[in-house]
Amino acid sequence: MLTFPNAKINIGLYITQKRADGYHNLETVFYPVPFRDALELVDRPGEEGSIALSGLAVAGDREQNLVWRAFQLLQHDFSLQVKPLQIFLHKVIPMGAGMGGGSSDAAFMLRMMNEHFQLGLDTAKLESYALKLGSDCPFFIRNLPAFAAGRGELLEPLSLDLSTYNIQIICPSLHVSTAEAFSGIKPSTAPFDLRRIGELAPEEWRTHIHNSFEDTVMIAHPVLQDIKAELYAQGAIYASMSGSGSALYGIFPRGRQASIGTLIPHITWCSHPA
Repeated sequence: MLTFPNAKINIGLYITQKRADGYHNLETVFYPVPFRDALELVDRPGEEGSIALSGLAVAGDREQNLVWRAFQLLQHDFSLQVKPLQIFLHKVIPMGAGMGGGSSDAAFMLRMMNEHFQLGLDTAKLESYALKLGSDCPFFIRNLPAFAAGRGELLEPLSLDLSTYNIQIICPSLHVSTAEAFSGIKPSTAPFDLRRIGELAPEEWRTHIHNSFEDTVMIAHPVLQDIKAELYAQGAIYASMSGSGSALYGIFPRGRQASIGTLIPHITWCSHPA
């Protein structure tokens, strides 16, 4: 069985509260984008399960890999049904870019195993398993635009369709750590209720919607501000950092995208090539 876990972007991101457990409450919009890894499951009767990686380098050992952890989670709970698997993961979505690539891989693994082994898990149960793997993993079970609150696990469906626009994603060759991103954050009430994002045209987002992490991360890494400015200079109607970075995206009228040139070593992707 072969599937292609996709990335997401954040449209707006506000850190609203420091929690007693050390985490932060946030408000954001998750929007799925077709920037994809490849994930394959192959039965290996009589063998121990294993995972093979290719593409971009993945940090950590097998036990830390979210796909492997998803496999072990269901193998433990459904030991009679789930047999050893050979897992192949080809990474295209950069790690540490704020696009949820690892979370997507884990959620798609749960979905694939549920289908492949006919476990009968409904959407709510799959989301419950996904939450054990990461705060934004549940989003990728339904994989539809959503308003997210709490740590990112409290999801409300949104009617939001950007298919008539081009989305261009720029992934600079730098990593922004979570600690660095939160270092300058001062939690506060969100200045705009992102559940109302559908009331605004994307052309209005620039004056209403903001990613709070930009205030800290772009000071530490000015090249990110340069890229954002260049996206706007070349016709983006909205540009932002995704999550805590370092990926940025620009939303353009259909048929248009920026030519970033040699501004920084990067990977670019456009959802609707001209």
